[in-house]
Amino acid sequence: MNVPVIAFFNNKGGVGKTSLVYHVAWMIAGWPSWRVVAADLDPQGNLTAAFLEDSRLEALWQEDGPARTIYGALRPLEEGTGDVADPHLEQIDDSLFLLPGDMALSGFEDDLSECWPKCLSGDMRAFRIISAFWRILQAGARAQKAHVVLVDLGPNLGAINRAALIAADYLVVPLGPDLYSLQGLRNLGPTLRIWRQGWRQRREQNKNRNTNLELPVAGMQPLGYVVLQHSTRLDRPVRSYEQWIARIPEYYQRYVLDGHSVSNVSVANDPHCLLLLKHYRSLMPMAQEARKPIFRLQPADGALGSHARNVQQADTDFRKLAQRILDKAGLVTPVE
Repeated sequence: MNVPVIAFFNNKGGVGKTSLVYHVAWMIAGWPSWRVVAADLDPQGNLTAAFLEDSRLEALWQEDGPARTIYGALRPLEEGTGDVADPHLEQIDDSLFLLPGDMALSGFEDDLSECWPKCLSGDMRAFRIISAFWRILQAGARAQKAHVVLVDLGPNLGAINRAALIAADYLVVPLGPDLYSLQGLRNLGPTLRIWRQGWRQRREQNKNRNTNLELPVAGMQPLGYVVLQHSTRLDRPVRSYEQWIARIPEYYQRYVLDGHSVSNVSVANDPHCLLLLKHYRSLMPMAQEARKPIFRLQPADGALGSHARNVQQADTDFRKLAQRILDKAGLVTPVE
């Protein structure tokens, strides 16, 4: 049985996407009986850097052997010496595992671009290349008996992200309350539909071939959006952002869901809004230094006074967000 894959993606950068994946992964992994794989498919490797110390990263990217990263698992296929290798996963906590990223992954972009049209002619190596991310994610998740895979992606609409999203069953869209995020939604929705339809066409053509190669379905089902990093003043968004926040439901409905424009719907009552998430500005550097999620900060880490109250609020927020994401994906979450 395949393990559900949830990608966090927006082609606009700077919306806190990596931090979102990091915190949601920690939250779910903290629930009884849940096991989570966090996968870094962004060549910049920011999610990997959030989880691991530099010394450990250096060991994973060793020069005298195959890197124990996502690229290391791809390398035999790229070099023509075999199919994808079994991936190495770093154990972060009892129930949390990381598929490390690698800057060398950017070199795989050309192969992915070249193989996309070749799938239409039934080229089996092309199918292996395009489905490589999905097969690696599934192999790693099954090896660790994970219940869900959360994927972090870079902010672009290139071939790496196309293959990564083909591997995804579900999609969460992080947004900022600004004009750039709205423009990103206009580009994102149509592109997702083109990629989904294009892969299904290619997959259908391969269906009747005599092959044991398992391929992803490419559901890419949008679960909703999260509005992050909104500036606040007296617990309300500052005026300069209110106009952008107000337009998010309409843009998400029109461009991502390909539906009619909506009226009289705000982020607060939009069923597609998973959460309007506080920025937690002062806690983020503290959490990064302690190498833990902000909702696990302790007084010994510096979380005193108002910081301690914000830590409790962060726990409530990320718990609610994680439950909503899994509920929308049809996965059972604990009720507390």
